[in-house]
Amino acid sequence: MYAIITLGDRMYNYIRGIISEIETNTITIECNNIGYLINVANPFAFQLNEESTIYLYNQIKEDENSLYGFKNKEERALFLKLIAVKGVGCKMALPMLATGSVAGIADAIDRENILYLKKFPKIGEKVARQIILDLKGKLVTQKTDVDTNQFDDLISALEGLGYKNSDIKRILPNLSASDAVENQIKEALKLLLK
Repeated sequence: MYAIITLGDRMYNYIRGIISEIETNTITIECNNIGYLINVANPFAFQLNEESTIYLYNQIKEDENSLYGFKNKEERALFLKLIAVKGVGCKMALPMLATGSVAGIADAIDRENILYLKKFPKIGEKVARQIILDLKGKLVTQKTDVDTNQFDDLISALEGLGYKNSDIKRILPNLSASDAVENQIKEALKLLLK
């Protein structure tokens, strides 16, 4: 168990450790005998006492030093784009990831689907329009060429459940190859059922 600290525009890249606590809006991940309190979109997507890798964003303000965590780099990339939009802060962007998939949010923005964006907490007409104005056409899925070999077990399991290969491949960019197969299946089913 170790944390990777990088220099550049972000102080922390990710942390790997054991999930020691799950609260309403946060998880605590223990790494090298230190418990890191991390704000996450959906704490109950994590398993207590399970080793996890969490991708991080560290928000430092005059009166705040908070860690925000994500299951994969794509979630974090979308979060960073959202908080760059005028009027959207961390506390507005995080709930969007809790109830919407990266692909679903990107699709809504590209299609100018204001009703979809307004379903998220604290997102009104004005903010939804600003998100579309700032991000339309800029949210290309970063992992366009997915190495399907990394997902062989997942693909087999989902095909065994009756899902089409084309539908499975469509959601692969939103999954983390480093997750355990059980976690991949859980996340994949959530995406396929939307």
